[in-house]
Amino acid sequence: MPELPEVEALKDFLAEHLAGRRVARVLPVAVSVLKTYDPPVTAVEGSEITAVRRYGKFLALETSGGLHLVTHLARAGWLQWRDRLPDGPPRPGKGPLALRVALDTGEGFDLTEAGTQKRLAVYLVRDPLEVPGVARLGPDPLAADFGEERLAALLEGERRQLKGALRDQSLIAGVGNAYSDEILHAARMSPFKLAASLTPEEVRRLHEALRTTLTEAVERSRGLAAGRLKAEKKSGLRVHGRTGEPCPVCGDTVREVSFADSSLQYCPTCQTGGKPLADRRLSRLLK
Repeated sequence: MPELPEVEALKDFLAEHLAGRRVARVLPVAVSVLKTYDPPVTAVEGSEITAVRRYGKFLALETSGGLHLVTHLARAGWLQWRDRLPDGPPRPGKGPLALRVALDTGEGFDLTEAGTQKRLAVYLVRDPLEVPGVARLGPDPLAADFGEERLAALLEGERRQLKGALRDQSLIAGVGNAYSDEILHAARMSPFKLAASLTPEEVRRLHEALRTTLTEAVERSRGLAAGRLKAEKKSGLRVHGRTGEPCPVCGDTVREVSFADSSLQYCPTCQTGGKPLADRRLSRLLK
């Protein structure tokens, strides 16, 4: 799933390629992709793209007509830039293509989604806050005012485990499954530690890990073409997706806890005092 660093890089890439261009056509291909109908998607055609913005893991194209084309790539969605779009409209079918945006220059991009669970979403709205997922976003962890005190206030009273708290978009915007693993590894904290139990020193460590991990990932992705971002994300991960490999910090074996539709990875030596986590749903740290 694209998370804050990849969406930030896509924002920069699109801003460079779309600024000042006009939308010729917006062509939904998958029935499930378009989540709004008023205004109709055709209303954005002919408008100039004036800015590209990121809201958590949402991308928004601002247009001269006052409309915003907002996209959430979900778990298996992606954006593919095309210097030259194929002639003729795309044909609906069983392929991954969900929506195409064509520019007046002949360039454009496709939104694609792999797999059978179709969650990629596109909204055409007058204000991004009309999108429910944008309206309920928590603060951006890379914002200038996101300090230790802000993080401490967010975690105060949170009886959830840190892994779940970090992934909650209404608490902190933009962090998903992969970077929550990376942040907790950098902070040397168990994913099952209760969020409300952190001491001031642990809040400081978590805040530093949160900001540093995301900032470094953004810097690694900056300037890359959209097609290279997935590989860059994978290459930069230390524990997520690396079950069975040695931890790059201490050399211990990276372990995994599996859930119904996801998994987390961690280093026992770095994060749990050498104790393994029970690999079952609703796991708790073994004592």
